[in-house]
Amino acid sequence: MKAGLYTLWGLAALAAIAVPHDTMAETLVERGEYLVRGPMGCGNCHTPLGPDGPVAGQELAGRLVEKNEQFTAIAPNITPASRIATWSDSELARAIREGIRPDGSVIGPPMPFTFYRGLSDDDVAAIVAFLRTVPAVENEPGKSVYNIPLPPAYGPPVTTVAAPKRDATAEYGAYLAGPVAHCLECHSPMTPNGPDLTRLGQGGFEFHGPWGISVAPNITSGEDGIAGYSDADLRMMITQGKRPDGSAMMPPMPYGYLAKFTDGDLDAVIAYLRTLPPLPDVK
Repeated sequence: MKAGLYTLWGLAALAAIAVPHDTMAETLVERGEYLVRGPMGCGNCHTPLGPDGPVAGQELAGRLVEKNEQFTAIAPNITPASRIATWSDSELARAIREGIRPDGSVIGPPMPFTFYRGLSDDDVAAIVAFLRTVPAVENEPGKSVYNIPLPPAYGPPVTTVAAPKRDATAEYGAYLAGPVAHCLECHSPMTPNGPDLTRLGQGGFEFHGPWGISVAPNITSGEDGIAGYSDADLRMMITQGKRPDGSAMMPPMPYGYLAKFTDGDLDAVIAYLRTLPPLPDVK
């Protein structure tokens, strides 16, 4: 494999980094596993689904994600049995964070590059390290087809992004709800050019699936948003998909992945959501 930039950062399973709010040490691979199998919810798109949920033994092997008039989006196989095995660490990191493959082609929606561009260098390195370790699964889910023009890039090249301080603050919550879990990708009004970043958290984005149509709710701090919910209510809604009255929330929110949030990280996300300027529901 070609030497990549992340080799210089110590991209190895035994590399250790500090976790201030958990007062423990974790390896780079462990951090990557937490992100991929937890709040990033990569398997929500990249793992084949059966009638009972993710297909056993097919983690991250790719599947059809969305088919509409604009595109047929197929999340590729990202296990070591796929073409990423031939990509260097830096090439894989660029594909994840910038949406540019090694051949220069652009990855299309619904990958949330608006937010992934903000992933820290350390976390991208951790994600790459973990993906190198997942079980290899032979599967070719097909290729995406776009009937809309894709941009030449989603922005200028990302040079370096510093790792934010990991504690239960709104500042770190903004990083978790944005670049990591990309909550605001789905919970902001969608435009032809991506989420409307001037109306973060206002909701209104429609999802069509086997369940019917679900609409991302308003998660700003106002009365139309989360003002009426306690922190405990929000924890249950985010991690279990249950409203305070016990009723079930609809897909495609990746509750099974979000349930793996650490307590401190979930506190940070909720603290951040409380700071979002109040906006009325989309009419």
